Amino acid sequence: MSMKPYYFRASILFILVFLVMFLHGQKVGLVLSGGGAKGVVHVGVIKALEEIGIPVDYITGTSMGAIVGGLYASGYSPAEIEAIMVSEDFSRWATGELQKQYIYYFKEDRPDASWASISFDYDARKNKMISRLPTNLISPSEMDFEFMQFFCSASAAARYDFDSLMIPFRCVASDIENSRAVILSEGQLGRAVRASMTFPFYFKPIELDSMLLFDGGMYNNFPADVMMEDFHPDVIIGSKAAGNYDAPEQDDILSQIQNMLVAKTDYSVIPENGILLEHQLGRVNIVDFSRTQEFIDSGYIMTMRHRKELEDLIEARTTSWEQDFRRELFDLKKPAYLIDSIIISGLNKAQSRYVTQQLKHKAEIITLEELTAEYFKLVADNKISYIFPQMIFQPATGFYNLHLEMKPADKFRISFGGSLGSSVANEAYVELMFKHLGYQAYTTSANVYFGRFYTSAQGKTRIDFASKNPFMLEGGFTYNFRDYFKNTVRFYEDPTPSYLRENESLFWLDGGVPVKNTGKLLGGGEVVRMKEEYYQTNYFTRTDTADITYFDFVSPRLLMELNSLNHKQYANRGARFLLSLRYINGREKNIPGSTSIDKSVYIKYHQWFQFRMIWDDYFKRLGRFGFGFYSELLISNQPRFHNYTSTILLSPAFEPIPESMVLFLPKYRSHNFVSVGLKSVTKIVSKVNFRLEVYIFQPYREIIQMPDQTVEFGKPFSDRSLMGTAALVWHSPLGPLSLSLNYYDRANDRFSIFLNFGYILFNRSSFD
Repeated sequence: MSMKPYYFRASILFILVFLVMFLHGQKVGLVLSGGGAKGVVHVGVIKALEEIGIPVDYITGTSMGAIVGGLYASGYSPAEIEAIMVSEDFSRWATGELQKQYIYYFKEDRPDASWASISFDYDARKNKMISRLPTNLISPSEMDFEFMQFFCSASAAARYDFDSLMIPFRCVASDIENSRAVILSEGQLGRAVRASMTFPFYFKPIELDSMLLFDGGMYNNFPADVMMEDFHPDVIIGSKAAGNYDAPEQDDILSQIQNMLVAKTDYSVIPENGILLEHQLGRVNIVDFSRTQEFIDSGYIMTMRHRKELEDLIEARTTSWEQDFRRELFDLKKPAYLIDSIIISGLNKAQSRYVTQQLKHKAEIITLEELTAEYFKLVADNKISYIFPQMIFQPATGFYNLHLEMKPADKFRISFGGSLGSSVANEAYVELMFKHLGYQAYTTSANVYFGRFYTSAQGKTRIDFASKNPFMLEGGFTYNFRDYFKNTVRFYEDPTPSYLRENESLFWLDGGVPVKNTGKLLGGGEVVRMKEEYYQTNYFTRTDTADITYFDFVSPRLLMELNSLNHKQYANRGARFLLSLRYINGREKNIPGSTSIDKSVYIKYHQWFQFRMIWDDYFKRLGRFGFGFYSELLISNQPRFHNYTSTILLSPAFEPIPESMVLFLPKYRSHNFVSVGLKSVTKIVSKVNFRLEVYIFQPYREIIQMPDQTVEFGKPFSDRSLMGTAALVWHSPLGPLSLSLNYYDRANDRFSIFLNFGYILFNRSSFD
């Protein structure tokens, strides 16, 4: 393609824009306040100003005003800015939740019952452990990356001078060390905007020129003075979306903190040749973006109400085609997003190599699209605590350098959690983890669960190898103990044996590779000892001895799982799809107890194959209403064991709702079964849902207990069971609080009321 048409067009555009700017002798400055979520009102103001034909020659902004103003100064049109603000992506940044497409399930560990974690490290110089409290409530990872993408090309086109943006621009941040406002006028625009909107304790602060910077609203929430001092416009238009906090109250700690952090701002600094648009939007949480479109429309309407006043005050006019020409001319200066070098600070040589291998592999040049997929895989790595990305253009090469400011995670982490509620299945959970990042990434952890029903201990080590095709190795040991007898209320009226205790010890070794972003493929094997203790009748005394069945086996397996569910338990978005194939080969040994009819020791070898499929999917929400589908299929040629109780204990279980995982329910155990379920999730208020779930469990042949304690199988598809739940769930910051009414097919107590806080989740088991 010839370059002559390109330069000719650029020259014509430059001349036209120069003439337009020359004819507009009157200079107009736009001042945009902070205000959190209310600050999106500025988008409506800009939208109206362009429609009226009022030119904007300079912009200053703080916090949300810096974001809106920075985008406009970078050449984004009002329509483009509005599309960004009303998108689900923008509102999601305020929660720190990653997009579904950025989830990297390969790096995620098995879900556990943890509520919270504390990280700490060992300081060799001080010879002591050092713990650090988190400086932010939400993860800014996606927001930081998107800010880089929004602003890096405009920064490059302006040669990192904010005076050379499409519209000269300033934003304000706060230097907390020196208790002063900092005016940002050069450098990386994305970094400056990010610093200006960093609300304390909510977002991680930004370091710039050895200063730790926070939200500019702390010291100057309406930078009209910056506009006058730096640009000297003829006219100032101010858009005020914020106000000063009320006086602190003795019994209101939040009001006290707000007044300590944020200085009073004078919003009446607009000179006589100016106009202040004061938006009355009521009280809104600073990160509640649920009313974004409403606020944008409000800003537009407010500006249009002052149209005559604006037109009388400002003689200069611009047309839509002039604005489009101006934007197009600036866009022509923006370099393409091509990266040839990665520069890492904050990590040692081995750690930097690990990161570079994961991001760039061996390619000479990578595109932003290629970087994005690999970058968020890095974000998911728990060996890295912080990444701040910047793309800096190198005119000599025509490519960008990707600068990554990184911090390795603290080497130690302790997590705690469990479940508390109306069931005797309450449990506590504690885990200690050690993490090391070098040429490879290592994670070693040990945890314990302890409670009346479930006790477990686990130790494991994982090694991650970074390359174009990453893979991992993981090995470990787990001990599980379940006491179903302690979880039984009534049993004498129920023919199902209730004294059931299950011990399980397993060693495992797995290797795995990712399957796109949301999945993983694992292959490996287990060496397992199962010990089952039980009475085959509910009539026994203290002097009786229980039957014991040992099953020692090896089990190679192959598993593929795709998982994008948004919660460890009580998910309401995303999907999970699992395929598992395993082979079991082992020896059964039965030692009869005093209540057993057959008094002889029994030994037999068993082998079988087992295939399992689980599909759990939540469909797109319709307003407050969401719907889901669940299905599970299990096919095997598993044989019967020596007696009914050992057979049913070693049969796969269907456990789709949390309470079912702590109950022994023979009607929902089988060697072959299919199940389907429908779920509805209704949003009551934020984080509170009402769930209805109904499941049908269809075994191929029911496992039946005979009078002599042996096993028979029922006729094919002759029996089926229902299971259901109605639950009110609050997803608190620590874990879910649920109140549910559950239904099971069983001889007694078909209905149960279950109140629980936390997660009913367990360590790895051989029959997962």
